[in-house]
Amino acid sequence: MKAAWLVTGICALGCAALVGRAFQGQPPQGQTAPTQAESAKDVNRIVLDVTRVNMLFTVTDKKGRFITNLTQNDFEVIESKQKQVIQQFTAESNLPLRLAILVDTSSSIRERFRFEQEAAASFINGVVRRAVDKAMIVSFDTNAELVTDLTDEVTQLDKGIMGLRPGGGTALYDAIFFACRDKLQKDQPRDKFRRALIIVTDGEDNQSHVTRDQALEMAQKADTVIYAISTNITHIETDGDKLLKYLTAETGGQAFFPFKVEDLEQSFENIANELRHQYNIFYRPVPLWTDGMYHAVQLRVKDRKDYQVRARKGYYAPKL
Repeated sequence: MKAAWLVTGICALGCAALVGRAFQGQPPQGQTAPTQAESAKDVNRIVLDVTRVNMLFTVTDKKGRFITNLTQNDFEVIESKQKQVIQQFTAESNLPLRLAILVDTSSSIRERFRFEQEAAASFINGVVRRAVDKAMIVSFDTNAELVTDLTDEVTQLDKGIMGLRPGGGTALYDAIFFACRDKLQKDQPRDKFRRALIIVTDGEDNQSHVTRDQALEMAQKADTVIYAISTNITHIETDGDKLLKYLTAETGGQAFFPFKVEDLEQSFENIANELRHQYNIFYRPVPLWTDGMYHAVQLRVKDRKDYQVRARKGYYAPKL
């Protein structure tokens, strides 16, 4: 199932009531997705009536240790220079996961590929809980392709990972766009699942039909946190590394840069730990926007400058 999809839908983040449906059905197995021209003709829309914005986030100290004993009164949310009223607060340790594991299968990572597979398989076996969590596998080289659909069957996920073979270019942005638009954002209601992309790549893109900003926008609209594990082991920061830092920071995730391929498994373990040590806040924006635009949000711990909050930096309001 190929993923050369372009942005045609409108959605927004938060706890919402679905009033329209779009992109019904997927291409049959083995068929390519609509072309750019075909996608542009799609007049269907996803429109969500936002009443609350959801902020899923992690708090750590200066040494990177998780802070898990904070309460609602310890936080403040700022939007449009106004302090927002927090309507709901929870410490989420067992929220069901919806994970998309995006594996770079381009020629550039051929020498490190076996380590990627083994580390990803180990992560799946340690994180995905039967009848609770679901994960999917998407590979990307010249095209992005769904290898294993969302499932709680670890054996299917392992089979998908270990069956991957490297070769071709790199369509990273297409893979992000497809996983978020066509899979992760369709799980409703939004406050019942924690959505995350785990990307294993060198961060280079030379084949995508969508842009970096379109891919990021779709991740933000799907309320999805991006984590990345760089396969660049040159110890020299590349443009790909900078890209991974940007995507993860904007969505409230984190990028990891193992010193050697054998450390990939530790990076996956760090992501697993973070997914189990997060907080969740809901608030109703004041003013309540319906302009379809991106709105920046600041979330911080009161009176604790030594605590670091990792959260997405904003949301897209609906356009009604």
